[in-house]
Amino acid sequence: MAGEIKIAALAQKRTPSVTDLVYEHLYQQVVENKLPPGSKLSEIDVARQLGVSRQPVRDAFYRLSQQGFLSIRPQRATLVTHISEEDVQQAHFIRSALEVATVAAAAEHFSKADCEALRSLIAEQATAIGNDDRIGFHTLDDEFHRVICELSGHGSVWSLIRDHKAHMDRVRFLSLAFGAREALEEHTRIADAIAAHDVDGAVAAMRGHLSQIAKIVDRIHVSHPAFFEMDET
Repeated sequence: MAGEIKIAALAQKRTPSVTDLVYEHLYQQVVENKLPPGSKLSEIDVARQLGVSRQPVRDAFYRLSQQGFLSIRPQRATLVTHISEEDVQQAHFIRSALEVATVAAAAEHFSKADCEALRSLIAEQATAIGNDDRIGFHTLDDEFHRVICELSGHGSVWSLIRDHKAHMDRVRFLSLAFGAREALEEHTRIADAIAAHDVDGAVAAMRGHLSQIAKIVDRIHVSHPAFFEMDET
């Protein structure tokens, strides 16, 4: 784990708790595969590396275990779980239902300034691709979808989406090695439909964008078979 990342750098717009900060740090490490499946973690080591007490680490471990990212085994090492295709599919189902609704509302209610915000994010995503900045692109990808939730008038939905899309993120991040440009084109189509007040077009573009996860999982499974749960059938 990259211990050089300082906990203070994780602070967001609100004032988070220490547990929140530890959770965010570990969440990103798992999603970005800096802590790949099978990695061992200990409360003592994480607490020491981040300069915090063990309690917030323990709480963050529990939160990650509830999301299915960590396997906590009493008296044994805590492990980063392998990717579950079933969990990815469930995450896609929930995310698609929520984001299709928000993009439809955004297409109905957007303003010129709102559209400029989306265009700006798309331009930044193109720059990230040009710099081969996968972490930056992933962050901007999330921001693009978050802004659409804000434009829909239901900004709080993003927290629900973020909690439920986590298993998709592990696969999506791996796909950026080959799929970032395609994702950028899909974002552009979504933004174009929103700008045109084309509700049906925006819904179709968003649905198509999110449905790519099925092809991505198949490709990542071939290139990184050890990252996935064993097929017990």
